Amino acid sequence: MRSAERLHPAMTVNSTILVTGGAGFIGANFVLAKVGERNDVVVNLDKLTYAGNLENLATLNGNPRHVFAQGDICDRALADRLLAMHKPRAIVHFAAESHVDRSIHGPGEFVRTNVNGTFTLLEAARAHWQKLDTAARDRFRFVHVSTDEVYGSLDADDPPFTETHPYAPNSPYAASKAASDHLVRAYFHTYGLPVVTTNCSNNYGPFQFPEKLIPLTLANALAGKPLPLYGDGRNVRDWLYVEDHCAAISAVLDRGLPGQVYNIGGRNEIANIDIVKTLCALLDELKPSADGPYARLITFVKDRAGHDRRYAINAHKIARELGWRPAETFSTGIRKTVQWYLAHPEWIARVQSGKYREWIDLNYGEVA
Repeated sequence: MRSAERLHPAMTVNSTILVTGGAGFIGANFVLAKVGERNDVVVNLDKLTYAGNLENLATLNGNPRHVFAQGDICDRALADRLLAMHKPRAIVHFAAESHVDRSIHGPGEFVRTNVNGTFTLLEAARAHWQKLDTAARDRFRFVHVSTDEVYGSLDADDPPFTETHPYAPNSPYAASKAASDHLVRAYFHTYGLPVVTTNCSNNYGPFQFPEKLIPLTLANALAGKPLPLYGDGRNVRDWLYVEDHCAAISAVLDRGLPGQVYNIGGRNEIANIDIVKTLCALLDELKPSADGPYARLITFVKDRAGHDRRYAINAHKIARELGWRPAETFSTGIRKTVQWYLAHPEWIARVQSGKYREWIDLNYGEVA
């Protein structure tokens, strides 16, 4: 569907939420979880760029509690129509250009979507919220999903990022998300719009587009291709299973305080090289190769420009105030992830389009 006019009429249920970017990796997992709770209608606005995939939501086909609208968050008229038609109790804003490598090669689209798109959505939300009655205004929330990359890079001995850590973005992607975070904050302090921001660590799990480290490694390993690692492979990230992240977003949506920021992390600081070795070991166990251990495919490539050395999240605030903690350890989450990709080879094949191949060649050259 390409316009709000073709959507189903608003439905009589407990409530409705508008999710942007709900056909992408994290957004799709969130939509599946929310519809599964059987208390919300989810209106899903997604542009369906290369990383947006309706196949992620195939289990919801025909479900009246999932309403899909294909469109751009920069389209103010469309946002206004969706809000007027469905009168959501909340907006959960995932939609973003999200990959650092792509932002280095084409920063303009990141500014357009992440900055201008968030501004457009905030303006539409503000206009909608101001028309609500007092009870509905008090209940309304705008949840802005952001990243730990806005905080910059940590040295090996630095404490993890807290919600008050100064912003120091080092890539066009991180800078565009930092700008959107500042806009969201300003709309609370200037207009009183009940916004809540989350800053998460690196996600992994089902439906992740294979440009990111874990699904790229799995896809290449299964195809017998090199497993590219930037630099020395010792860059450290805090890894968060996507379903844990979605549970945290739900906690913020239901109990988060307007104007607050909540950091969400998995408490799993692991170097990239160790991630890849773990994936190779799991594949050796679950789908051994006749050619030998998968670790033979590890290949180091030229480091990425401005590559942050370490991210780490202090998630004590969301645990203390909202009662959220990750349910998965890295060991349990990564095994579930590998098992999902092994069970869905057709999904990997279909998302690896010609444009994806061009991007891989651009970033990793002949090794990939």
